[in-house]
Parts: sequence; structure tokens; C-alpha cells
Amino acid sequence: MGKIRKTYDIEYKLQAINLYLEEGMGAKSIGKELGIAYAIVERWINHYKREGIQGLEEKRGKAKGYNKGRPKIEPLSDAGKIQRLEAENAYLKKLLALKKEMILKRKR
Repeated sequence: MGKIRKTYDIEYKLQAINLYLEEGMGAKSIGKELGIAYAIVERWINHYKREGIQGLEEKRGKAKGYNKGRPKIEPLSDAGKIQRLEAENAYLKKLLALKKEMILKRKR
């Protein structure tokens, strides 16, 4: 099973960033004060430095860019299902014929 990761809201992250920027505290002391790992605080600081407040927004589970992520598939109609199955049968018949051919060549 996967780990369940806790998410923090932007206000909480900004509180940590303000402690770093305005109070001059280090990531380890901020982590101790807020009760979180210092690596998380360092990550927030780096994201904030690179992207500003947008860097603190939650990005997990969001597709990036156009046409990214799992495509939305509409259920096939009966005719579409039949067409797909016929194509699958034709493919399997060709595969079986090739396999038989290879077995015959080995026996020779």
C-alpha cells in the first residue's frame, strides 16, 4: 500500500516561509516549531523562491499541460465493440499462423 501524504494549505506554508524570511529562522528550527520535517520546509522555501506563491499550491493529482493525464474514453457502441473484436480476432489468427510457421521451420 502507498503512503498517505498529508497536505498543507497555503496559509500554513506561508507561515513557514515568513518565519524563514522575516524572522531569519532555519528550516530545522521552523520544522521543530511547526511539528513537520525540515525537508518539507526546505522544499516549500525552494518552491517559493522559484515560483513565488504559486509554487506553494498543491500540484499532486493535476495533469500538466494540454492533453495530459488519462484520456476520457466514451463507452463503445455495439457496432464499435464488434469492430474491435473482429480486428482482435484477425490479429490473433495472424499470430497463430506465424507461430505455426515458426514451429514447422524448427522441425525441418
